Amino acid sequence: MATSKGSNTTTSESSICWGRAAVAAAVTTSIPTVVVIGAGFGGLAAACFLQNSHFKVVVLESRDRIGGRVLTDHSFGFPVDMGASWLHGVCKDNPLATVIAKLHLPLYRTCEEKSVLYDHDLESYALFDMEGHQVPQALVVEVGEVFECLLEETKKIRQEYPNDMSVSKAMDMVLERRPELRQEGMAHKVLQWYLCRMEGWFATDADNISVQSWDEEDLLQGGHGLMVRGYQPVIISLSEGLDIRLNHRVTKVNRWLHGVRVTTENGKTFDADAVIVTVPLGVLKANVPQFEPRLPNWKEAAIADLGIGNENKIALFFESVFWPNVEFLGVVAPTSYGCSYFLNLHKATGHPVLVYMPAGRLADDIEALSDEAAVEFTVLQLKRILPTACEPIQYLVSRWRTDPDARGCYSYDVVGKPHNLYAQLRMPVDNIFFAGEATSERFPGTVHGAFATGVMAGVECRERFTESYQDLEIFHPVRAEESELVTPLQISRL
Repeated sequence: MATSKGSNTTTSESSICWGRAAVAAAVTTSIPTVVVIGAGFGGLAAACFLQNSHFKVVVLESRDRIGGRVLTDHSFGFPVDMGASWLHGVCKDNPLATVIAKLHLPLYRTCEEKSVLYDHDLESYALFDMEGHQVPQALVVEVGEVFECLLEETKKIRQEYPNDMSVSKAMDMVLERRPELRQEGMAHKVLQWYLCRMEGWFATDADNISVQSWDEEDLLQGGHGLMVRGYQPVIISLSEGLDIRLNHRVTKVNRWLHGVRVTTENGKTFDADAVIVTVPLGVLKANVPQFEPRLPNWKEAAIADLGIGNENKIALFFESVFWPNVEFLGVVAPTSYGCSYFLNLHKATGHPVLVYMPAGRLADDIEALSDEAAVEFTVLQLKRILPTACEPIQYLVSRWRTDPDARGCYSYDVVGKPHNLYAQLRMPVDNIFFAGEATSERFPGTVHGAFATGVMAGVECRERFTESYQDLEIFHPVRAEESELVTPLQISRL
């Protein structure tokens, strides 16, 4: 019986495991078999597509749960996403819209069509300095316009200079040319906070963000919606009916003319016609799994040259609400490293929770602390802006950089490296296919990007075997109703 909702399967391993000698015979006498490595959105999307196309599919997941970098925690008695939590692009064109709509999952929109920082509206913030003084909203808006102007001016810099540079360096050059854009005093701190928010979008410091590629991502219409009940219901829905083997960390992928052999840390082997690799970029950078023979140089270059950033969450659960009724509380400082922000879950979900969201070097530095020390630092930040802040009654701390099954949060364009590395990472190597957010040239770093590339990998894998298996007449198109948004998205903006 195949697994459902992330539990360990009771199916015998022999259902998809064969010896090397039997592989060639299996290819010509049986339906196609595929091993999918990773049970995140990319892996589950690929597995769903291929199973619906009548392939025999097994999903190998290194963790004791499904979801990958999507982690909905219920320790507080209600769902809190400690990994991905937004649907970026609340519209029918979003690859995930159909799935979310059919599950009747509510979304809380945190921005409309346009935003300085892509994901949130200016009026939903309350910014404070570290002495607890709130920044006048008029100044926040004014500096936001300056920041937009700076970003536009960086586009001129990249047109003039053939060699790429960081966003930080390009902004310095803009300020040299246009000193009237320089900000002083509180305005300078607010500008640094905007830069901090941009660093959160890319999960790395401005010194690492490519000025050539910072706006290459396609932004869907409809603004951005917070998953009020978390992403777990979507993950569970995608996993139903799939054969998922938890606690199966893949260490080696061997390929030859007629198939692949996948070996796990616990010594089990899985032979199949093809494999779809959806492990995170950070894990691939650690040479896990190992590929024999080695991947081509162009594929290894894509793995090496794409960046993997870090953004963590420290969720604080309080007895009652003592903060303003805004979506974000911001901390301004003289440097972007000193700035930070809290997501107010109470506004979207009704639960008295603030989520601290450090990114880049700050995230790495906090991750080096113990959970207790990280929470102490976070509460100190909160009390600097709200001196009457209470102590939390519970907390949660994510550690994506040091998580051996993630080794980072999501991908970004490295200075001096081309944006097409995402597409290069997605390209198949013989019967090895790739999917995941780091293989999405249009939507890197997003859940819908991971999902879309999973479907793409499934389509490519199916096309590869269509000719070989055409006599079996097992290939059928996805039903029309599955490709249309038959139920409207449930969106609120309280």
